[in-house]
Amino acid sequence: MKKSLGLLVLIFSVYAGYSQNLVKQNEVKLNIANTIAIASVEFGYERFLDEHQSIEGGILINDRMSYRSESGSREFKTNSYKLGYNYYFGNEYAGSGLYINPFLKYRSGEFTEEDPIEDGSSHRITNMDAFIIGLGAGYKWNFNDTFVLGPFVNLGRNFSEEVKDRFSAIEFNAGFHIGYRF
Repeated sequence: MKKSLGLLVLIFSVYAGYSQNLVKQNEVKLNIANTIAIASVEFGYERFLDEHQSIEGGILINDRMSYRSESGSREFKTNSYKLGYNYYFGNEYAGSGLYINPFLKYRSGEFTEEDPIEDGSSHRITNMDAFIIGLGAGYKWNFNDTFVLGPFVNLGRNFSEEVKDRFSAIEFNAGFHIGYRF
């Protein structure tokens, strides 16, 4: 127990030392492009570890599989949760410039479409629960270490057989974040 407590104190001390370098270590953001284009809401939170690294979490409401349309009596009832790591290559401000973003994502929900199928029902329902591993990249502009803007693109691989049978194993996502640092 004493060793575990000592290890926790050491980890906290190192983390606190890294934290001293940044004035604003937190960022909240919204993918405004997807909100406008497809009514999918993507909120994110980013915690900076140092000037070049951060951990992020995100919630995607009405997460659509690679921008699939809901026209023709098709409906996504899906939400996703994302955990990622960002590494920034820029030198101007902490957390700005070109970055890469390996991530893990979990999607839950279902996709329904009106389509008479062989068993006589009029609806086809696909269970969209999927574990996704991916890699993203983007660029972030930082204005006075307060407001941030930037485009991004993600490619992910889902591991759900049912989703792969109905859609594709490879998922594409892009957008434009606006954010606020505090």
